[in-house]
Amino acid sequence: MTHGPRLAGHRGVTFRGDAPLDPSQVEDTRGRGVGGPILVGGGGIGILILVASLLLGVNPLADYAGPDQAIDGAPSVQDCKTGADARTVLFTGATQAGCGYASGAQGPFYCPEDGKVYLDISFFDDLRTTFGAQGGPFAEGYVIAHEYGHHVQDELGILTPGTGAGAQSRSVRVELQADCLAGVWARHASDTGYLEPPTDAQIAQALDAAAAVGDDRIQKETQGRVAPEQWTHGSSAQRQRWFTTGFKTGDLDRCDTSGAL
Repeated sequence: MTHGPRLAGHRGVTFRGDAPLDPSQVEDTRGRGVGGPILVGGGGIGILILVASLLLGVNPLADYAGPDQAIDGAPSVQDCKTGADARTVLFTGATQAGCGYASGAQGPFYCPEDGKVYLDISFFDDLRTTFGAQGGPFAEGYVIAHEYGHHVQDELGILTPGTGAGAQSRSVRVELQADCLAGVWARHASDTGYLEPPTDAQIAQALDAAAAVGDDRIQKETQGRVAPEQWTHGSSAQRQRWFTTGFKTGDLDRCDTSGAL
């Protein structure tokens, strides 16, 4: 398996010590039903709670119309005030979501039926061992922020399920927009006082993770060839570019993926 360049320093997220976190937005179902015992602590849990809090506590979405249409009276992220409004569900092995039964093997996902992000945190191990990413807390933050990007799309009424596949498909455009929204999160991550501004090394963690889950890279390593007509999430270069667009601009209006990709 091909690996990208190792990240210098591999530093984690720099937390501000006096910043309060809101764990009510995280529902831990590990150890219930299917799966093993509940795990305690860990960097993945900390960054997960943090990303959920940041994405629900900051509102850079004012007046954002979305890529396909203007949304009159679209709800603001600030309308999410409790864990019941938008929650992350941790599970082990498999779970019953509002969208049906799901296995952790499919990776993290957002379910618009119940407005929740579902995550088997063993995916962060898979990100390194299976997908060849270097990992790290900000790589984990990118993964979760991408899924919460789908929640933002859902709140704005622009999370239209894609049909079919291909480099120019609706599915790819939706996924790349979520990458851009993850970049916007990274840009504004320090605004609420939870984090120090991310370093270049931390942003590199996110970019490395984005490249690791590109359709072309996964196809090349699993089937030995690249088939753009089968893409559902976009290439490594596209995923990195849209995350970078969100991070460099911090502007939701720049996350319009309806045009050229």
